[in-house]
Amino acid sequence: MPPPPARRLRRLRRSEAMRGMLRETALSPSDLVCPIFVQEGADSRTGVGPMPGAERIPVGEAAAEAGAAADLGIPAVMLFGIPKSKDEAGSGARAADGAVQRAAAGIKGALGDRIVVMADVCLCQYTSSGHCGLADAGGRGIDNDSSVAALAEVAVSQADAGVDVVSPSAMMDGQVAAIRAALDGAGFGGVAVMSHSAKHRSSLYAPFRGAAECAPRFGDRSTYQVPYTNPREAMAEVRSDVEEGVDIVMIKPALAYLDLIAEARRSFGVPVAAYSVSGEYAMVKAAAARGWLREEDAVHEILSSIKRAGADVIVTYFAMEAAAAMAGGKRR
Repeated sequence: MPPPPARRLRRLRRSEAMRGMLRETALSPSDLVCPIFVQEGADSRTGVGPMPGAERIPVGEAAAEAGAAADLGIPAVMLFGIPKSKDEAGSGARAADGAVQRAAAGIKGALGDRIVVMADVCLCQYTSSGHCGLADAGGRGIDNDSSVAALAEVAVSQADAGVDVVSPSAMMDGQVAAIRAALDGAGFGGVAVMSHSAKHRSSLYAPFRGAAECAPRFGDRSTYQVPYTNPREAMAEVRSDVEEGVDIVMIKPALAYLDLIAEARRSFGVPVAAYSVSGEYAMVKAAAARGWLREEDAVHEILSSIKRAGADVIVTYFAMEAAAAMAGGKRR
């Protein structure tokens, strides 16, 4: 027989106390951001079919929802608006009385600095085309520069409503620089920008598009979202946002892109966020519903892997459930 191993790593796993003392990655509610869908004109909550447990809520309930997140130790919510009507210009996105603007004002009025209010800066929910930017003159493509100008207006309107962090997700070239300049020019120099810097063209957004009613009416988003085959291109997008003055960069989706989260952490001296998107949520929910895995364990493992890869901030539809489980002392 070979001699016994000199190093027995199992010695360090003998008890819960030992494992806890040596844990290298510790997940907590303070790592999470809770997305909230606010629906203009709604008078009751509506379930989202492909996202069991997720809901579109009336604007007036946003403060209570954010308060519930804060009570669980979640530091931030991210608002997504669903308007009553859409138009070619996506004008509802920058309306002073829009769903996001009213929800943000209500949350800040009720909670103040108890919670950070983030808001998605995009046009897809608001445009009749369903695209993240404005259609060009021919109506078959997206005009980058007019879209950037519109996104800057959206960001300023959100900041005026009390949003702490604007989060452009349209993947238009130059959007961070334009938004930063617009915010500073309007007196909102203290409002941060968290860009969806490397937002990939992914099948995993499908449930969100149902929830937010924003599937494109023509073509797809391949001309402005990053191909999942191109990691160097993804890092070039992140670098561009850093050079334009972004405060936090984001990799999206998360679970299939852990290598890019880790690369962004190694390469750039800014906080890194990751968005665990609707498809990631739906897959776990579907498997758990069939008894194929234990949801709580899978969620904690997935979120821990995202943090282990280097994410400082994790946007996840599991935020409330995960935080409640951690608060209950159920996690090992």
